[in-house]
Amino acid sequence: MIEVSQNGHVRRITLNRPEKANSLTAEMLGQLIDAVGKTGAETKVLVITGRGKVFSAGANLEEAKKGLATSDLWETLSGAVAALPCMTIAALNGTLAGGAFGMALACDIRIAVPNAKFFYPVIKLGFLPRPSDPLRLSALIGPSRAKMILVASQKIGSAEALSWGLIDRIVEPEDMEIEIATLSQAPLNAELQQISGIKRTIPDTTHR
Repeated sequence: MIEVSQNGHVRRITLNRPEKANSLTAEMLGQLIDAVGKTGAETKVLVITGRGKVFSAGANLEEAKKGLATSDLWETLSGAVAALPCMTIAALNGTLAGGAFGMALACDIRIAVPNAKFFYPVIKLGFLPRPSDPLRLSALIGPSRAKMILVASQKIGSAEALSWGLIDRIVEPEDMEIEIATLSQAPLNAELQQISGIKRTIPDTTHR
């Protein structure tokens, strides 16, 4: 359900449950945490993406009702992604929803296909978002727009997400690999210490 590959200095983690819109189970979250945690010093770029037309629909609904929606696993995953010294890219092959926001928000860069949608319907489901998600979200798009997503439970498209600053570029599906290569070129030619050093100069929005 989680695929991990290493090609030189580029590590790729792929959600592979397209028949269930890449909805995340506790087992998959554990695999993601393990895969991120095993990102070694040879990695200068980490790409997180998915198979199919949806990046992730968030928590598996059956497990969400049994406690997964409020599990510490989400926060552990986003914290692990945010702490990586390498450059991290969320290559959103489709819609991003619910708890899956955490790992995408924790990435350095977010690119998405034109038909991707973005929504976080915790208020409709009776849950609270995981603690770091509203902080990272509001740092990117501002408090009012964060409330549009989290409180008003609005679903936004890629064009609006780009204008808000939620994503950094809109990329056609057939051009996704080219865009990843373009974004990766400079870090792949740098030392990991330099990448991490630059990242440390940018404030961590979860500790304000």
